[in-house]
Formats: sequence, structure tokens, C-alpha cells
Amino acid sequence: MIALKRVQLVVLLPLLLLLNSFPCHARAISPVEGLEALRRGFAGISDFTADITQEKRLSLMKRTMVMSGSLRFKKPDLFFMEIAPPLSSRMLLRDSVIEQVAGRDKSPTRIVLPPEQGLKQWFLKLASPVTSLPDGVLVQADLTNSVYTVTIAPSGKGQVKDIAIVFLGDGTIRRLVINERNGDRATMTLKKLRRNVGLTERDFRLE
Repeated sequence: MIALKRVQLVVLLPLLLLLNSFPCHARAISPVEGLEALRRGFAGISDFTADITQEKRLSLMKRTMVMSGSLRFKKPDLFFMEIAPPLSSRMLLRDSVIEQVAGRDKSPTRIVLPPEQGLKQWFLKLASPVTSLPDGVLVQADLTNSVYTVTIAPSGKGQVKDIAIVFLGDGTIRRLVINERNGDRATMTLKKLRRNVGLTERDFRLE
């Protein structure tokens, strides 16, 4: 179950991730404007790396776990995340196939997502200017100074209730907040983000 929740977070992660709040009031913008700002920002990014801090609030345990690590992403469909000890894990996503190694286990857990949930599909949707909302999602957006916040709520009864993405106009993603229907909440903050560093296939291996 924990691996599945991480899968849902990771699939949207490259589109996604957010910034600290500013003291002034946010100005609501149209959902299409918010998604188009996200598309424009990512248009010039071929890959990126970042350090991360993740806070996971578990509703049943009434506690928050804090984890640190790093991530790497390369268009159109490669994503790697590593969490440092004591909750060590490594996760590799290739389009719709996820492999994860946790703790001392050397054998990766493999999960295959439906093709429509793969990274390639998400980036195909953002390949052209956004003029209308995608089917199956509700979107809210606002702009505070130069910081965009886009909140996406998938329809249906899946595990994810909504995802909030905070980013700058140049595509710099600062934070991702994922609210799950069971009350769990994950907040991931990106630091030292480095864009277009020339990542290759060698940078996306579990071993």
C-alpha cells in the first residue's frame, strides 16, 4: 500500500512540485491559464535534479514523518527518487513501469501502471498550448507575485483527492502537496534544483 501511494505521487511528480507561501493575497486565475503556465515553464526543460525534503502526515498514526533525499528527471518518461536512511528507498519510473527497492532488500518491487497513466501520456497532453481542460479532472489556479499554484483534483474514487503544484513562471518547481482520501498528506519541497544538466540513461538505474 505504501509503495502504491508513492507510485501515485511519483507519476505526477515531474509535472508537478511547489513554493513557500508569500504574505500577500493570491489572485485567482483561470484553470486553463494555470495549466498553460505550467506547460510553458516545462517547455524549455529537458531534465533536472533536486534535493528534496518530504513530510508525510499519516492520519491513522497521527504523526508526521520527515524524510530527505534527491530526485532526477529526464523527458519524456524517466524519473528516479532516492530517500536517505533511516527510511531508505530508491524508486525508478520508466513511463508506466515502476521499480522500487526499500531498506536492505536487493530485489526490486515492480508495478505496471495503465498506459494512460504513464509519464509519456502526461507530457503529450502538455506538448501543445492548453486551450481547454483535460477530461476527468477539476483544476483551480492562482497567482501570487510570480508564484503559480495549480490544484488538480482527479475525478472518480482513486486514492488521490487532489494535488497542489507550486512553481515559478520559468518552470522551477518548488513544492508538491498530495492529499489522499484517507486523510494522509504528503508535502515535498525541492531545493537546489538544477535544470538541463545533461542526464543520461546511466543516471536512471536502481543498482
